[in-house]
Parts: sequence; C-alpha cells; structure tokens
Amino acid sequence: MGRSTEAAAAGSGAAAARSAGPPHAPLTLPATYPGCPATMAFSEEDGTNSGTSEAGEEREAPGKRKRLGWAATTWLTFYNIAMTAGWLVLAIAMVRFYMEKGTHKGLYKSIQKTLKFFQTFALLEIVHCLIGIVPTSVLVAGVQVSSRIFMVWLITHSIKPIQNEESVVLFLVAWTVTEITRYSFYTFSLLNHLPYFIKWARYNFFIILYPVGVAGELLTIYAALPYVKKTGMFSIRLPNKYNISFDYYYFLLLTMASYIPLFPQLYFHMLRQRRKVLHGEVIVEKDD
Repeated sequence: MGRSTEAAAAGSGAAAARSAGPPHAPLTLPATYPGCPATMAFSEEDGTNSGTSEAGEEREAPGKRKRLGWAATTWLTFYNIAMTAGWLVLAIAMVRFYMEKGTHKGLYKSIQKTLKFFQTFALLEIVHCLIGIVPTSVLVAGVQVSSRIFMVWLITHSIKPIQNEESVVLFLVAWTVTEITRYSFYTFSLLNHLPYFIKWARYNFFIILYPVGVAGELLTIYAALPYVKKTGMFSIRLPNKYNISFDYYYFLLLTMASYIPLFPQLYFHMLRQRRKVLHGEVIVEKDD
C-alpha cells in the first residue's frame, strides 16, 4: 500500500512538473515547451513530453547535457523572442490596417508576407524535436506544424478568391493572439521569470480562441471548396503514366471531417491541463 501511494505521488509530481515548469536539469527547458504548435492548424497545446521521460534524460552523459543545456537554452530563448516579436508585428499591422481602411478586405494581402515568413519559420520546431532539444515526438511536431503550413500555403495563399473571407480574419486573430501568448510564455519560462498574467493567459485565452480559430479554419476551407472543384487544382487525374489519382476537393472534405474527432479531444485535454496548472488539481487520465 505504501509503495503504491509513493508511486502515485511520484507520477502526479512528474505530471505536474511537466505542466507547470522546467525540470531541475542543465537543459533548462520549461516542461510546457514543446516548441511545437496542436494537431489541427490552430495551435494551443500543453506541450507534454509525448513519451520522453525525465529518466531517459538522466541517462545522458553529464558533459553532453551541460553543453546541450547552454546551447539549447540560448537558442530557444532567441527563437522564442524572435517569434513573439514577429507575431506582435503581425498584430500591430492588422490593427493599423483596420483602423486605416475600416474593412477586413485586403487585410490578408497586406500582412501575408509577414505571416508566411514567421509561420514557415516555425518549421524549425520540427528540427528542435529532431535533434532532441525539445522533448516532443518528431511525428507529433511534424503534424502540428505542417497543418499550419497547409492553411497558409495550400489554402489562403493558393486560393486567392477566399483571401477576403471573414473566416480568414477569424483564424488570423486567433492565431496571432495565441502565438504572442504562447511564445512569450516560453520565453519567460526559459528565463526563469514567468509573470503570473502570462501563465494565466496561456491557460485561459484558449477557451475562446481555440473554437474561434477552428471555426475560422473550417469556414475558410469550406469557402475554398467550390473553387477547388471547379478548377481541379492540385488534383491528379487518370489516365497518367504513374497510374495514380488524387482529388484535392475530396482531400479537403476529409480534412474538415478530421476536425470532428480531434477538436473535442484536444480542447478537453487543454481544459484538464488548465485545472492542473492553475488550480493544482491532480488529473488521472486513463490509458486507452
């Protein structure tokens, strides 16, 4: 009985450490830092270790860990400061455009270069996972980042008639506020000086922003369907020398359908993380 209680306490402590802050190790990463945005294009994840255990980190050579800790912390701090600044620039540009024009039409065109640069720059987050400075699965990181890249390059960039849709503004606003909060959270965590407001914002803003962002993405993809069906863009028709076919229209339908099981799972997971981090509740999640 005593051993079971100790094991449960240890498990709860590890889970809380992963959610609330960095482990006491030379690699001074906050446990909530995956450097990776959610499976759907809207990113609001808890940044758990995705199977990477602290025990595994302890098996590394001390010299290697010290060098990795110094280099990784320096680079990740710079990276997160740069990303915070980039999304702040984007937010300011969006506000200025609306104040000057009084309309959302033309907004995407005015900020698209900044958006494309910083969202594409986020591909480095896959590299962070790949080289081990962020304890998140490379596969998970790849899916998360690529979903954003998909929305930016293969939807709004490629299908210009939808760029003035109101739904584009929905996900742009949701992404921008989320990323400013997320990257500033990581930055202050790496500096070991996390203001409570940033922590509070990180685990409260998503309650509204997550549904708004997802709604914007779905409505934007839906608005793109008629154009994609009419033009046959990105589709491969038979016959061809490779004897394969691909219909981008149906691919988009499947993409929209994938939100149905994923959104509730991710949203309620974030709610559980919120209770653990802000209210100190111990949440026991059953294994499937």
